[in-house]
Amino acid sequence: MAVLLFFGLNYLVSTYTSESTDDAFIAGHIVSIAPRISGQVSAVHVLDNEFVTNGELLVEIDPSDYASTLGQKQAAQESSDSNFKAAVAGYNLMKEKVKTAEAEARETKADADSADATNAKAKADFERAEKLVKENTISAQEYDQFKAAADSAAANFNSANAKADSDESKVNEANAQLDAAKAEADAMFSQLNESKTQVDSAQLNVNYTKIYAPIDGLVTRKQVEAGDYLQIGQTIFSIVPKDVWVVANFKESQLRDMATNQPVLVSIDALGGREFHAHVDSVQAGSGAAFSLLPPENAVGNYVKVVQRVPVKIVFDEALPVDKTIGPGLSVTPYVMTSSFHVSKVVTVILAIVSAVVAVIIFKKVSSRNGN
Repeated sequence: MAVLLFFGLNYLVSTYTSESTDDAFIAGHIVSIAPRISGQVSAVHVLDNEFVTNGELLVEIDPSDYASTLGQKQAAQESSDSNFKAAVAGYNLMKEKVKTAEAEARETKADADSADATNAKAKADFERAEKLVKENTISAQEYDQFKAAADSAAANFNSANAKADSDESKVNEANAQLDAAKAEADAMFSQLNESKTQVDSAQLNVNYTKIYAPIDGLVTRKQVEAGDYLQIGQTIFSIVPKDVWVVANFKESQLRDMATNQPVLVSIDALGGREFHAHVDSVQAGSGAAFSLLPPENAVGNYVKVVQRVPVKIVFDEALPVDKTIGPGLSVTPYVMTSSFHVSKVVTVILAIVSAVVAVIIFKKVSSRNGN
């Protein structure tokens, strides 16, 4: 009788102080492992359901083709680097040629200016000589000397001016060649950068021939063996970390008094119903059906109301047994304490025993009166 009373009282207490559901399961992150390159598997270093640590080598893909490509790209980079250095040397040489041409142009311009001044003086002297010869002030011989000096100065000026114009054109030509050399150096620099990018890409492919564990966890659904040919993005196994939680699908009518941080007792079926302390982390903003692949369409004539289920995330407050594998999909039963009033099982047992004793006493008294 005491046992029956215990279960009856426990059911009544649970009904009025907590909400529970058997539509609840363990959830966790599942990391799918897939290669970033295609190739033949040369080695597999893990077994199914084996625990691996972050950074541990899992699978190796034959790197021969990718190493060969890397060598070719590195050779192309060295060639591009040589071409760029040659282009830079040519550009620097043209800069020196421009400086030399500019210096020569300045020198010939100064010579032309000097010749211009000499020509102007000789011309003025010749004009005065023309007046003086008419006045018979100077002799014809002296006049001829002034004329010859004026002709020579004019010739020198024309020659110096032509040389200055020629040197100026050489400066323009040298500047044009300098611009061409700069353009070539820029082109070689772009090719060098492109070759560096190709080398980096080839090096990445070589690195991708080794697949490492991104997190700590258990290898699950291993589907790769040495000799297999893998494609890019092909899932070869998954890693399930130890960090898990509970997703409980409560009826919408059970959410009235449910709130975050409320204490929860989670009974895990795989551990024989062993209970663990947890708390409500969050309630999904919408029913599970609303986020399904094919959400229900209620805008029809024949509508039947169905009580919806809403996923509630529950997080454990204590560590799960390390010697047991508790992974996603396992069934649990959560008991969310939605009321501040709580009766422990010890009190329930005491109440059940007291009630049983009282019931026995009452039964005996009633029986004795009926006997009399």
